[in-house]
Amino acid sequence: MSDAFSVDLDSFSLCASTADLDEEPAAREHADLIEFRMDLADDPLDALADYDGDPPLLVTNRPHWEGGETAPYGRLDALAAAVEHAAVAAVDVELATLRGRPAGTNEIDAEGLLDRARERDAAVVASVHDFDGTPAPATLDGLLRAAAAAGDVGKLAVTARTTGEALDLLTATHRATIRGDRVATMAMGEAGRHTRAVAPVYGSRLGYAPVDAADATAPGQYDLATLRRLVDDLS
Repeated sequence: MSDAFSVDLDSFSLCASTADLDEEPAAREHADLIEFRMDLADDPLDALADYDGDPPLLVTNRPHWEGGETAPYGRLDALAAAVEHAAVAAVDVELATLRGRPAGTNEIDAEGLLDRARERDAAVVASVHDFDGTPAPATLDGLLRAAAAAGDVGKLAVTARTTGEALDLLTATHRATIRGDRVATMAMGEAGRHTRAVAPVYGSRLGYAPVDAADATAPGQYDLATLRRLVDDLS
């Protein structure tokens, strides 16, 4: 990774989430990072090779079992190849993968991928996604602790069915921040939509939004310009 492409995980960064790196010019005004959803892209490694944008990249290659669309075969190999690109400042790896969940057929394993990322000074986002609900507060705390310990920042996205569940996530975010853990949190769904703007107040380090709301990659996402304005107004 080039020094020109780095991410400061000690402050909040807003990611424009996209499967099309040609959207970078439209994202540049509002985004600190581009989350490149390799699992949703055609020929993602070719797209990375052609990338000459300004914001650094966070690469994600999400498996089916955690809400993505990539096949397991070669998934980690593609991420390992991606971190070789100078513009890649961070890589997302699921906590379950880091804990040993089978990742299909790859030349590289999860530990090797982490080593590759460290060699390239790319940050590791250890992520957890719950599309069914919001765990109990004690479980939220445990997941955030584990994810933050496994990566440079622990990401937890849950699905809030009530505003009370959204509050549980914000409270867990605050507790994690007080502990000194670097975390990124958000509640998917309409009941948790506001957490995408509010969680940074409680210490969340990463936010995600599509350039166009019609291209949302998770339930309840604001468009990029709106989330930038909301976060900046609250900070």
